[in-house]
Amino acid sequence: MKKTIKGLKTMKKILIPLTAIALLTTGCDVDKSINDNPNDITLADVDPKLFLNGAQLANAIVQVSHINRICGMYSGQLIGYTSLYSNIYGYALSTVETNGEWNSAYIGVITNARHIQSAAPNDKLLVGISKVLEANAIGTLALLTGDVPYSEIGNSEISDPKFDAQIEVLASLSTLLDGAISDLSGATSRKESFDIYFNGDKDKWIAAAYTLKARYALANKDYTGAFAAAGNGISSSAGDMMYIPRGDAAINAGDKNLFYTIIAGSRAGDLGNDGSFLLAILDSSNALYRGNAKTNETARHGYYTIDESSASGNTGVIEQFEPQPIATYSENQLIKAEASARSGFGTGLSALNEYRAWLAGGGRLNAAFDVAADYKYAAYKQKDFESGGMENADGLTKKDALLREIIEERYVSGFGSYMPFNDHRRLRGAGESDLVPPFPLNTVGATQHVERMQWSQGEISSNENAPTDPGLYAKTAVNK
Repeated sequence: MKKTIKGLKTMKKILIPLTAIALLTTGCDVDKSINDNPNDITLADVDPKLFLNGAQLANAIVQVSHINRICGMYSGQLIGYTSLYSNIYGYALSTVETNGEWNSAYIGVITNARHIQSAAPNDKLLVGISKVLEANAIGTLALLTGDVPYSEIGNSEISDPKFDAQIEVLASLSTLLDGAISDLSGATSRKESFDIYFNGDKDKWIAAAYTLKARYALANKDYTGAFAAAGNGISSSAGDMMYIPRGDAAINAGDKNLFYTIIAGSRAGDLGNDGSFLLAILDSSNALYRGNAKTNETARHGYYTIDESSASGNTGVIEQFEPQPIATYSENQLIKAEASARSGFGTGLSALNEYRAWLAGGGRLNAAFDVAADYKYAAYKQKDFESGGMENADGLTKKDALLREIIEERYVSGFGSYMPFNDHRRLRGAGESDLVPPFPLNTVGATQHVERMQWSQGEISSNENAPTDPGLYAKTAVNK
């Protein structure tokens, strides 16, 4: 399979037999011989809704696969013990490591999404969903890497799309999400089996779109805008956008939790979280434990613990059919908590306590760890954040002490998502290092934390307009 990418250039001539639709989710070009067969079914012959499933599977690769795990290693949440992951953990990251996510975003998500938009313009449900998926995939690449191709992708007259400025891309995606919300608002929900996220529920898609708008506003430190968008975002865990593996033990590994699959495959022992900062702050026997008289983290410690030696030994966060987070109530509610805390202590505390009440009901746990005796999240009071209080032993202002607690909760609740990696870079860039969880550098010789993921080597090699990659330690525009 060819490795060239050039935005969407490689997809312009593809003619797809029904049996080859899944190739759009892999990021690989279809062999030329397929295009040469006049009897093959073309894109126009295929029901547009079939492309929805391909876009969503490709988006799952962008959101919860290889690069997600790398960001976990660069956020104190995962540890690479041996082989490839050991090298990456030690900051030896090659540009080829982002090829898969880049392919999945530009070829798997965008090609499918844009086809839906052009082939079924009057199906407002499909069109709205496709726009949310496009914004999710490209937004993730922009947040992680900085400038990315966007405004010129898919243009048949442009063979080498330019890299657009990160802030401009995020603004364009926010506008795209506005369009998605408008489309979906005018649509009618229907059961849609090809929608593996929400089964055609337009209201859940609208809420997810608002949560993504809130995410991008937060990245830009537009806290007023983030709070406003989150107010219409995902309001309960029933509306979480997740990659949900099919619950069938007979199916292949690709339909299982993507972290589980690498341990079940050739990576057993290579990657886990034993000894990580995350588990340390959830461990009541560790000096770094974040618990207190109002907080018991025993259950989450168990749920998050990964058995890297054997996939079958995992019953928690990477159990073979455990869903993986893409955009969730946890993220949305904690955006509300942080954004409101910046303008008013009382509203921020109320939002945090609302989230803790959800945790106190077993939120963010599966049945194996939902044991009431193992968790406690009682409501905080103002005095807990005043100087010398339960959450302010070092004399911060009560506002900063509250913000620190909210950010730490985002760090813990965000395990398995990009939230911890994005927050750490955003807050350090804003001069708020005292608010971020102080996870250590991975190696003795390292002097600074990673600032970005690198661009895909395939894009660098094939796109004449690709800039020279600035490396892991160059701040992106939103984090300066």
